[in-house]
Amino acid sequence: MVSLVITKNREVYMSNATKHWEKTRSLLFITLAIWFIFSIGIFLFAAEMNEVSGPFGYPWTYWFTCQGSLGIFVILCFWFANRQEKIDEEFGFNEREDK
Repeated sequence: MVSLVITKNREVYMSNATKHWEKTRSLLFITLAIWFIFSIGIFLFAAEMNEVSGPFGYPWTYWFTCQGSLGIFVILCFWFANRQEKIDEEFGFNEREDK
């Protein structure tokens, strides 16, 4: 449920949970876009990338499929968790006890 308060000056005040959800949702869409680029988008250019050799003489697409995408996904998971933790702390939804 979205709770908005509109004042006489047409200012819109949103609840803390609504602001939290908007930031979380935008982070999710950014993460999904990065995931799409590195899982599907990069392979749309596979024919052009096969002409370039990657490490150890393998075609670039083979190397990127085996090593690059996996590394990007691991980095993406840690990046997402870190950004989500900062959003949670900003809006008071922190789960850590060591504060």
